[in-house]
Amino acid sequence: MKIKKANAGALTNFEVLDFLRSRGAAKDPTRVIAPIAASEFKVYDYLVESAACNQTRESINELLEKCKKYDLAKAEILNIINIRPASPVEIDPIIEESEKRMGEGIEDLIEMVTTVLPPPPTQMNTEEEVVAGDEEIADGEQTATAMATEN
Repeated sequence: MKIKKANAGALTNFEVLDFLRSRGAAKDPTRVIAPIAASEFKVYDYLVESAACNQTRESINELLEKCKKYDLAKAEILNIINIRPASPVEIDPIIEESEKRMGEGIEDLIEMVTTVLPPPPTQMNTEEEVVAGDEEIADGEQTATAMATEN
């Protein structure tokens, strides 16, 4: 029997979300009968709208492996996983003295993070709307072109 250490380290939002799901948390209207505290549901509701919702253990492990070359502190890596920064402005409060320590490497880090970690649900919906909007414009242009050629 292996005993786990109490307070062995900080958890990522993904790990907390995974734990809550294993206990039965869900966006189910019958969740009042689940053996989970109301505070845990509040945490669950927050996390399913965050970047943690679409992350996987594999993507987090891949990010951890790729972050080794950047010489980041554990807390900085944890915040990168939890926040999933997509621009240099979002990196600045996460990494202490980021310009001095990383220089041009910030852009590489941002690209790696956005490639490895999936976007939060709110960004995914926005990206889908933009693509759908572009398709509608393209369809509208085709219709306008077809009407012009008919006249």
